[in-house]
Amino acid sequence: MKIIKKSDNDVKKEEAHGGSGSRKLYIADNEFGTIQGMTYGWLPVGNKYAWHNHENIDEIMYVIKGTGIVKDEDGEYTYKPGDVYMYPANIYHEIFNSGDIESEYIFIRIHNENV
Repeated sequence: MKIIKKSDNDVKKEEAHGGSGSRKLYIADNEFGTIQGMTYGWLPVGNKYAWHNHENIDEIMYVIKGTGIVKDEDGEYTYKPGDVYMYPANIYHEIFNSGDIESEYIFIRIHNENV
């Protein structure tokens, strides 16, 4: 598995800002590089973001709604709300909505100077 998956249940809640609230830190410092952009995406049932990569850009996908399948060169992996997938730069991947409702995601793209 070349892409990285984090489940919402695996990311621990921690105190934030002196105990005034809490947070879950999905992506820590030095895991990825400088932010290139952030998008909110929708994918209708039966559709896919076809096989593609991002040249010198790491991409993080947070699943808000829906279920489906993520693919890379090594296999297929299911997604559900709360899952986080990290696609390293230059790794081909595909996202397919195999569920019964439109999927929604947050995508964050990050420059990777190390590739």
